[in-house]
Amino acid sequence: MGQHFLPGNPPVELILRRSARARRISLRVSSLDGRVTLTLPRHIAEAEALAFAREKESWLRKHLARRKEDVDVTFGAVLPIEGQPREVVQGQGRAIRLYEDRIEVPGTHERVGKRLAAWLKHLARDRLVAASDGYAAQIGRPYSRISLRDTRSRWGSCSVEGRLMYSWRLVLAPPAALDYVAAHEVAHLQEMNHSPAFWSIVARLCPDYDTHRRWLRTDGNGLHRYRFDN
Repeated sequence: MGQHFLPGNPPVELILRRSARARRISLRVSSLDGRVTLTLPRHIAEAEALAFAREKESWLRKHLARRKEDVDVTFGAVLPIEGQPREVVQGQGRAIRLYEDRIEVPGTHERVGKRLAAWLKHLARDRLVAASDGYAAQIGRPYSRISLRDTRSRWGSCSVEGRLMYSWRLVLAPPAALDYVAAHEVAHLQEMNHSPAFWSIVARLCPDYDTHRRWLRTDGNGLHRYRFDN
């Protein structure tokens, strides 16, 4: 198992994974980071799986070519904040300042990504707490606490104990998309399922929720392109 490469320009890295559940060989390209996973059943030889990948090379390269490149968040990068593109520029003094077309970040090139990520997490918490408080008041169901993570598989979750978890990258999305996710998770405080009763609550809290749900499905993965660990 492990890593293999399809030769070419550039070579394509393959992550081989055996699965007891797999019935056939499959290729998957992550829309988040572009990693290519080649999954094979336990009884299939690696050579056969690699031959399958070579047969699919044309499809694989076309798929990878459609994926947008990652963006290192540093001076000169353009970053969406609350859905609005802003250029990251060097600021003066100590405070980060947000403007209509730019965000000014004081400090050195080496620290801009980490400083901006910390600032965005604070902004995300403010926005998500405000939205969650408002929706929880509307349905009369309080939550126990809110936490933020950098999740890739989901934008939010609600535990049976009433704990709400959100991806802080929602602050990069249009505000209405963030509000929809808050409405979705708060609705779970009353209905811990995705039944018609649940969606009725979501529709009451966020009448045009389907528009924002579609945006997250089609454009949301792009929010993971931005890298703050420079």
